[in-house]
Amino acid sequence: MKVLILAAGYGTRLERDLSTSNEYSYLIGCPKPLLPVAGKPLISHWMGLLSASRVCESDIYIMVNDSNIDKFIGWKKDFPSVHIISDRSTTNDNRLGAVACIHLAVKQAAVDDNLMIIAGDTLFYQDFSLAEFIKSFDNLQLTHPQGCSLITYYNCPVEEVSKHGILEVDSEGMVSALIEKPQPEHTNSRKAVRGPQSYMWKFCGVKFFVNFMLEACEID
Repeated sequence: MKVLILAAGYGTRLERDLSTSNEYSYLIGCPKPLLPVAGKPLISHWMGLLSASRVCESDIYIMVNDSNIDKFIGWKKDFPSVHIISDRSTTNDNRLGAVACIHLAVKQAAVDDNLMIIAGDTLFYQDFSLAEFIKSFDNLQLTHPQGCSLITYYNCPVEEVSKHGILEVDSEGMVSALIEKPQPEHTNSRKAVRGPQSYMWKFCGVKFFVNFMLEACEID
């Protein structure tokens, strides 16, 4: 299994909030995945969870932008086998976006295995077990020989439906649709995805990123 941690965002809303804060203004310019949480960078907590789940450090890729790449190279000194890939963007205006970053990583890392995708600026509560998440993915492969991917979600209140991507699922829990920020009356589902917090993609599904980007380029 390969792991891709998305860390190429610019945190514009956070920067705006920090600019008006006296207490936390010293964090201005720090990428969200490197913000200190409980004494260490946020992304380092993910590294600990991945290590505990027996994921090899050399199978972990971090997608960053050119503006912050030096900061991540500094962080990487504690994790020398991790790979850092830049999306080559320099501002929030020319960033690639999550799907394009995944496509870039799949190509540059020559991914030929199952792929876990993690949003580098998020953490789960303590009731989430990464090891159990991986175990659930492995068990799904036994019951779905054709391959099956896995995604995390949470049940959001009705007033937040229009702020998130919403999953619609069938009676067996299989995803039938992902609706981008719908109005509550347009869907009965309250299963919200806050960005790609954690996906597990079966290798046979990774190709869809490539196909999607090729189709998008044809449309453009």
